[in-house]
Amino acid sequence: MRMTTDALVLKVTDTGESDRLVTLLTSEYGVLRAFANRAKKINSKMHGATQSLCYGDFSVYKSRDSYIIDDAVAKEVFFGLRSDIEKLALAQYFCALAAELVPEMEPARDYLRVTLNSMHLLEKQRRSNDFLKAVTELKFMVFSGFMPDLTACSHCGETEGEMFFNIEDGCIYCRNSGRSGERINPTVLAAMRHVCASPIEKMYSFSLPTQDEKRFASVCEKFMLSQTRRRFKALEFYKSLI
Repeated sequence: MRMTTDALVLKVTDTGESDRLVTLLTSEYGVLRAFANRAKKINSKMHGATQSLCYGDFSVYKSRDSYIIDDAVAKEVFFGLRSDIEKLALAQYFCALAAELVPEMEPARDYLRVTLNSMHLLEKQRRSNDFLKAVTELKFMVFSGFMPDLTACSHCGETEGEMFFNIEDGCIYCRNSGRSGERINPTVLAAMRHVCASPIEKMYSFSLPTQDEKRFASVCEKFMLSQTRRRFKALEFYKSLI
């Protein structure tokens, strides 16, 4: 079985003296782990394309119980992320989140598009780190089946005003409901609704005041951690830098 697909390298593990085990986020086959023989060697045609954070075209075939990369051509290497430790750490966190959430052998075009878009905006400094982190986390939750219900208060149906976001249940309650949760003002609520409902090409097209952006980032992270029930070392490392 041979597969040809575009993919982003999420993680690279050196094996032996010259080989690599590469974790790919592919558009056609989800997360795929494949060996790249002799890719560590500088003169290997796959050396550059099998580095972490590299996006390119890959040819992969099945050999017994493992996958083998026999050709790889880089299309984007994100050099701008590698020269800034905070940006690099955040990009690696995006990759770790994708590796955890994306299923194997299922199409993952939307996950790949969001990861690449967020990395591109991060590299070009077009949006803040907090903004990109929150948008990516929340959209990944939507893709993974954890879309929060932000339409109205789950108790009375109120749609406007300050709300309390229950990160465990993924729903909101108004001030009069007597329920607790993460306090979110109308601006933050509107941002969360926008990310959940918008197509990928439009989901970045909003802005927030600095304090609201920080609150947006905090709530999205807490929601993601609550729903995945995972500890992300890449997230912890990124947060140790800021």
